[in-house]
Parts: sequence; structure tokens; C-alpha cells
Amino acid sequence: MSSTSPTNVPGYFKIYTSQVAEKDLVTAFSNQSQLIKELLPSINEEKSVYAYAPGKWTLKEVLQHLIDAERVFSYRAMCFARKEAAILPSFDENEYAVNSLANNRTWQSILDEFVAVRRATLFLFDSFSPEMLATVGRAGSNSLSVEEIGFITLGHFTHHCKIIKERYL
Repeated sequence: MSSTSPTNVPGYFKIYTSQVAEKDLVTAFSNQSQLIKELLPSINEEKSVYAYAPGKWTLKEVLQHLIDAERVFSYRAMCFARKEAAILPSFDENEYAVNSLANNRTWQSILDEFVAVRRATLFLFDSFSPEMLATVGRAGSNSLSVEEIGFITLGHFTHHCKIIKERYL
């Protein structure tokens, strides 16, 4: 995996890519692993069912959302790297959250799943050549490169960690 920070990300995704200070994916994924090791295990089972306001997700639902989104982003990156010509569908994160049944699981089981998904994401992005990272595909109405999806994945996690720190802890 080798890359540089994205410059042409579609508008909506800039909220995520702007959260990533690093200029390359390797460094960014490496630096984020420390945040994962510190923040997520500090949340206990009791706190994991907390929602900061009515109608907002619990911490379990937030972490499940991070898992679901990372899987979707990784799938898109793999498809684009493999030259998939079809336009991939968008996904409705609120429908996914309602149907995840995250609150029926333990915090530890969701945390273990997130760690496994992140490990798979690292293996996937590490397998991409510079040419693959530059490959562009379409998801919904957005054209994205594989590299941009990597930065979106990282920034999406950072974005939600900030919300967790500000509103949940």
C-alpha cells in the first residue's frame, strides 16, 4: 500500500477525508490503530447501551455502524481495484442500524468483530498496487478512487470517535 492524500473527493465525503491529517494510507492506518486500542476497550457494557439523546444511536449501534460502513467501503475498494464496471449501490446507514440488532449483542462481541474487520481492511489495502489505488469506480452518484475510499474509511472512523468522545463519554 502506498498512496498520497486524496484531492478530488466528492463533497459529502470531504467531512471524512478532512479528518485524516496523514498524507499516506500506511501511516494513517498505523496511527489510527492506537486510537482503536485506547478508546474502544475503555467502554464497558453498561456504557455501551447509552444514547446521548432520544432517537440517537447507542454506542453499540455506533460501533456496529462503523463495522457495516467499513465493510461497505472495503467492498467498494475491492470492486474498483478489480475493475468492476457496474455502479455499486449506496447504503442507508439508518436502515442498517435498525436492522443490525446491535443492542442484543455484548459490547465485547461487537468490539471483537470491529477488530477483525479492521484487520481484513488492512490486508485488503496492503494488497493494492499503486495502479489499483488510483482506479476509479462509481458507488451511487459518486466517483471515487480506491485510495480515496481508504481515506474515507479512516476519516469516517475518526469522525465517529470524535462524536463518541464529545457526546457519549
